Amino acid sequence: MQSGYSSSMQQVAPYRDTPTTSTGIPNDPSSGLATHARSPFDSSHDLSSDPTLRNPPTNQPQPVPYMPVPQPGYQNIESRNSDWLEQSQKASKRSRRIVIGSVVALIILIAAGVALGVTLSKKNSNNNSSSSSSNSVPAGTNPNDPSNFPKNSALVNSFYGIAYTPLGSQLPDCGNSLTEVIEDIQLLSQITTTIRLYGADCNQSSLVLAAIQATKVNMSVYLGNYPVATDNGTAYERQKGEIQTALQQYGAANVLGVTVGNEFILDYITNAGQTDPNGSAGQAAAAMLVPWISDTRSMLSSMGMSSILVGNADAGSYFNNEVLSAVDYGMANVHPWFANQSINDAAGWTADFFASTDVALAQSLSNKPKMFIAETGWPTGSSSFNANPNDGPSLASVQNLQIFIDTFACQATKNGTGYFFFEYSDEPWKNVTYGGVEGYWGLFDSNKNLKNITIPTC
Repeated sequence: MQSGYSSSMQQVAPYRDTPTTSTGIPNDPSSGLATHARSPFDSSHDLSSDPTLRNPPTNQPQPVPYMPVPQPGYQNIESRNSDWLEQSQKASKRSRRIVIGSVVALIILIAAGVALGVTLSKKNSNNNSSSSSSNSVPAGTNPNDPSNFPKNSALVNSFYGIAYTPLGSQLPDCGNSLTEVIEDIQLLSQITTTIRLYGADCNQSSLVLAAIQATKVNMSVYLGNYPVATDNGTAYERQKGEIQTALQQYGAANVLGVTVGNEFILDYITNAGQTDPNGSAGQAAAAMLVPWISDTRSMLSSMGMSSILVGNADAGSYFNNEVLSAVDYGMANVHPWFANQSINDAAGWTADFFASTDVALAQSLSNKPKMFIAETGWPTGSSSFNANPNDGPSLASVQNLQIFIDTFACQATKNGTGYFFFEYSDEPWKNVTYGGVEGYWGLFDSNKNLKNITIPTC
């Protein structure tokens, strides 16, 4: 693994969930303050009008107006000569017989042609059906069975875990659906066996567990409860109920843990104008968070699901000691991009920072919680709004994402580091809300197409 980290190096700046720095530019190195938009799960944003780049309107053909065809006119010609009329009538009778005979013969020919056409059509239809089954749909695929889905040969199960939020899981609109989540799980199952959620609003816990069971894939999930500090526990209680309902309906077989809080300490002390997670603001935040952690344990115990772990997620530099002492695991956001690292140093810096800051802290506590990297990755582009095409030394690009994957993913697995790559797919709504690189962290684009990367085999 490449490493540009030394024992004297410090993280350039803490991660902050604010859309701009003091200079008004996200992640502006001159400001001395790195920034990061809110996590994918954020119920404060109404996304109903944001573009998702999906299901573009189709051009419907315009109906052709009916144009009646004029019928030929005729004249009623009176006969002036009876002999001529008699001859005309005889000729008319002969003509009628000829016409009738011709019509009967034509009908017989048409019937024979139709029969032959139907036979050929059926044969051709069967051939086309067979060709379609062999060329378009993998053999054995059942469109009514989500567990029987085509596999993408470009996908390799090499990531320890992936950070994931179903599209449309923000209040108040809740535009997610089981169909979309099933598609996501089918893709995710081909690159990882573990995912983490951020929150539980909009029924996302139940949708994810239902999709895992419907697809019958090897997938485990860390559910999430994303409380806020300013609502007297309303968000926590609401999401606790969602999680409880999901566990009652789908069981605990695919659930590894419940993460209570996401960058809760970071947000609270930043709003208080402080930086020390163990200072007065940090302790006030912990006084809210620790009881919620204990309450989640009690809920799981009362359901006979004490085997499900309870944890907390925060920025890598912002774990409060009391909070970390109360959990089974901690998840740390460690982003080399927001620490202004070059792409050549990014993987080594991430590993060293996590080990020296987060793992070291956990090991110093009596409960020694298991530590994971909750988020790490590399952006592939920037919005023109709050444009931020580089972190100083390196560009946001697909090529640099490939470098980070190549130098981090397999080595982290080899080292025994549990991590969640950030993230599953691009999120266009962030381009509107935050701009900069915030909408471009996905391995897949917003239409669920794998970006131009090669996933290594670890």
